[in-house]
Amino acid sequence: MHVALIGASGNAGSRILAELVQRGHTVTAIVRDPARVPVLSEVEAKAGDVADATGLAALLAGHDAVVSAVPFATTDAARLIATVRAAGVPRYLVVGGAGSLEVALGDFPLGLLLIDAPNFPEAYKPEAAAGCVFLDLLRAEDQLDWTFLSPSAMFIPGERTGTFRLGTDLLLSNESGSSISFEDFAVALVDELEKPAHSRARFTIGY
Repeated sequence: MHVALIGASGNAGSRILAELVQRGHTVTAIVRDPARVPVLSEVEAKAGDVADATGLAALLAGHDAVVSAVPFATTDAARLIATVRAAGVPRYLVVGGAGSLEVALGDFPLGLLLIDAPNFPEAYKPEAAAGCVFLDLLRAEDQLDWTFLSPSAMFIPGERTGTFRLGTDLLLSNESGSSISFEDFAVALVDELEKPAHSRARFTIGY
């Protein structure tokens, strides 16, 4: 496939780029600074800005899919979604957030969002809240074929093990807590790209 990857030089984006290339896809890596993108025959780095709707739509047009791996708090969600729609790309995959996932915590019933849990760090709330807004806008979208993949609570550098669990709206955890590596997240996202199983839906990943 020919994939446009917005935010290809970030923590998640760089791992997704590597996974796409490893599996034989060609990628247009859209970043603010193309010099930060590895020089590879399968990758074309392009300067782009999510705030420039016209310019970004032109960069996205003609691809088989768009993947966005950009911070929510500094992104105009409605504008970005509208830009992807205007570009006419048939598939849109989003690196999501964990804040909108449901948790079962003590006396709180299932349905409590992670962002509303008493121990959720204040410093992360603006990004998590913006991620919730982004997901809500996608759920109201009736034209794009979208997928929103939420990581676990701890989204960290690690290894590409290929061994993980998938869920829907419930935060996944085990005896070690709730975590997923950027590398395994990339595996699951590209799996979804190649064999769509969560069209117009959110799903989650964890160990």
